[in-house]
Amino acid sequence: MKSTQKSMFKAAMIPLTIGAAVAQFDEQIEVTADSTVVQNTISNKTGTPLLDTPQSISAYSKEELQDRALDSVGKIVEYTPGVRASQGEGHRDAVSFRGQERSTANFFQDGVRDDVQYYRSLYNVEQIEILKGPNALFFGRGGVGGVINRVSKKAELGSDATSYKASVDSFGATSLEFDQNYSLTEDSAFRLNLLKENLRNHRDHFDGTRNGITLDYTKAFSEDTLLKLSYESVDNERFIDRGIPTGTNGQPVEALKDIVFGDPELNTASAEGHIFRATLDHKFSDTAKATVTASYSDFDKSYQNLYASAYNVALQQVTLDGYLDTTQRENFNLSTNLIQELEAFGLEHKVIVGAEYTRTTSQQDRYNAQWSTSGTDKETFTLAGLRTLNNGSGTSINGLTAVNFNSSLADNTDVDVNVYSIYAQDEISISDQLDFVVGVRFDSFDIDETDIGNGNTDGNSDSNLSPRVGLVYKPKENASLYLSYSETFQPSAGGQYDNVGDGLDADTYTNVEAGLKYRFDSGLELTAAVFQIEGTLTEETTGGLRFDTEGETEGVELQLQ
Repeated sequence: MKSTQKSMFKAAMIPLTIGAAVAQFDEQIEVTADSTVVQNTISNKTGTPLLDTPQSISAYSKEELQDRALDSVGKIVEYTPGVRASQGEGHRDAVSFRGQERSTANFFQDGVRDDVQYYRSLYNVEQIEILKGPNALFFGRGGVGGVINRVSKKAELGSDATSYKASVDSFGATSLEFDQNYSLTEDSAFRLNLLKENLRNHRDHFDGTRNGITLDYTKAFSEDTLLKLSYESVDNERFIDRGIPTGTNGQPVEALKDIVFGDPELNTASAEGHIFRATLDHKFSDTAKATVTASYSDFDKSYQNLYASAYNVALQQVTLDGYLDTTQRENFNLSTNLIQELEAFGLEHKVIVGAEYTRTTSQQDRYNAQWSTSGTDKETFTLAGLRTLNNGSGTSINGLTAVNFNSSLADNTDVDVNVYSIYAQDEISISDQLDFVVGVRFDSFDIDETDIGNGNTDGNSDSNLSPRVGLVYKPKENASLYLSYSETFQPSAGGQYDNVGDGLDADTYTNVEAGLKYRFDSGLELTAAVFQIEGTLTEETTGGLRFDTEGETEGVELQLQ
C-alpha cells in the first residue's frame, strides 16, 4: 500500500516552475554536461576532493536538487543507495542508514548538529551531503550508519543577483521561494532567502504551512580574513497523518487506504526555531588556515495526534491511541580547527586539529490521550460507527465519548548535555597515486536528567576514542579505489536524550569498507562500495542486570549519477 500511495502522488503532481532556469549568482547563463557535479564537500573540513576521500558520500548541488524537483530530505533519500526514509510519524525527517536503526538525530547544518525533530526545508540550501558509514571523527557521537549535512547558501562578495521559484501541484500545494544577493560594498555582501509554502496531498484533511527566512552577511576584513554571520527563522505547522493500520499479515490493510484516522483539529504538529551562526576564517599563509564557528539555536516543537494502533479484521474494529509531545531545546556549539599543509619525513601532509564544545538543554514532556469512556489512552470503535473526529474539543462518535491530552502525564524531564571533543587527522601523500589517512577523536559526553514529575535525578558520562584509517589509490586522475576503517559511539541516552541509562556504557560501532569511484568524461559518476558494520550494544534488564549484544550488517551500494 505504501508504494501504491507514493506512485499515485508522483503521477498526480504537476510542478510548474517559474524562473527556475535563471542562473544564480552568475551574470551569464551557461549549461554544461557536468554543471551539477559536486567536486568536494565541507563535511571533510579539509577541502579534499570527493574522489580522494576514503568514504562513500552522495552529494547533491542546488542545481541538481532544482532540476530533479527534490524539495525534501525524504525525496533525496529515495535516490540515494544505502539510505532509506520512513514516514517519521508524519511530523519529522526519519532516516535509516545502511540498515541501522531509524534515526531522527543524525542531521547537521554546516557541520553543526541539528537534532530537533521536524521536516527540514531546502530553500536556503547550497548542497546536500550524505555521508555513509559510522565515522565520528568530524561529526562526533551517533551517525551509526551515516549522517546528512545541509550546506547553507552564503552571501557572496561582488555579486548582485536575484532568483525565484514558484510551484503548484494538482492537490493545491503551492510554494514560493525568493533568493537575493546584494553586494553592499567591495568587501561586504548580504543575502536574503525567503520561503512561503502551503502543504496539501492526496490524503483527506492534510494541510499545513512552512515559512522560512534566512539572513546572511559576509564581511572580508582582508584577503585573508572572512567573517560570515547568519540568522534563520523556522515556522512549520502541519496535519499529522500516521496512516492506516496493518492486518494479520503485517501489511497495510488495503480496504482502509482512503480512511484518515485522526481529528483535523487535534492531529497537529508545529515547530518554531531561531538559529544564529557566526564563522571566522583566517588564512595565515598559503599552507595554513584556521576556522572558528559559533552557533546557537532555540526550538519549540509540539506534536499531538490520534492514530490507529490496532485493527481487528474479523470484528471490523479499530483501536485509537494518541499522545501529546513537546520539546523546548537550546543548542550552543563552539568549534575551531587548524589546517596545516607541510612536508615531513619526505612526505606531503595535510594535518587538521580541532576542538568542539556543545551544550544542549532540553525540556521534554509527554501526555497520553485520555478517553472518557475507557479511562485509558486507547479506545476501540467499529468501522461502521467511526467517524473522523472533527472538532477541537475532541468530541467524537456522536458526542458519546471525549478525549483530552492534558490529564495523563507520561513523562516530564529536563535534560542538560555537555560534550567536549578534540580531534586530529593527517592526510599523507605517499606518492602521486597513493594517499593514507589516519585520525582519532576523543569525546567526553555528560548528561544530567531531572524528572520534574517526581524530582528524581539521573546522569551518565561517556568518554570515547573514535579512530579512522583510510587508504586511497588513484590509477587514473578520474578514478580511485579505497579501503577504510572507522568507528563511532552512541551514548545510552540515545539520539533524543530520552533514556539516560545511569552507568551504562555507550554503544560502539565499527565500519570496514572498500569502494570504487569513477568519473566519466560525459559527466556521469560511478560509485560502488561494499561494507560491514559491527555494533556492540550495552543493555539493562528490568532486574538491573547488564549485558552486551552484538550485531552485524553487510551490504553493497552502487550509484550511477
